[in-house]
Amino acid sequence: MKYDVSKIRRKDRILDEKKAIALLKDGEYGVLSMVDGDSAYAVPVNFVFDGGCSVFIHCAPEGRKIECMRVNPRVSFCVVGAHEVLPQSFSTNYESIVAECRAHLDLDDSQRRRALEMLVGKYSADFKRQGAAFIEKNFYRTAVVRLEILCYSGKSRPGK
Repeated sequence: MKYDVSKIRRKDRILDEKKAIALLKDGEYGVLSMVDGDSAYAVPVNFVFDGGCSVFIHCAPEGRKIECMRVNPRVSFCVVGAHEVLPQSFSTNYESIVAECRAHLDLDDSQRRRALEMLVGKYSADFKRQGAAFIEKNFYRTAVVRLEILCYSGKSRPGK
């Protein structure tokens, strides 16, 4: 996973890599962007970062998202963290990361289960027992996608 900020025009807006990793770990949601024929398609998703080079999402085992990634596994993933609109300044304070990824759809059962457990740990930490039961009940009705992060960059405009 390469942190590549070479294409960021405003070098004063580069987000420190440690903060970018923290945003991948702690971000509330991300936006997955794909190609659908001649159109772009983007959808907000819950996600979990494995601490290495992968982000996991879950979804229905069929539908537009899955079909797009089957045709073209190259996707973009964006996470926006802290943000504040500054109406008087016609500006915004923000932090965000954008990652170029390759989607992997055919994970084995152990990878899928581990990703779902990590998602429960992130979003429902106080309900792990109920989450485990929910995973078991819905396991074969749930797809898990691993987004292999090829490279990513981060930008910010911190508050003053």
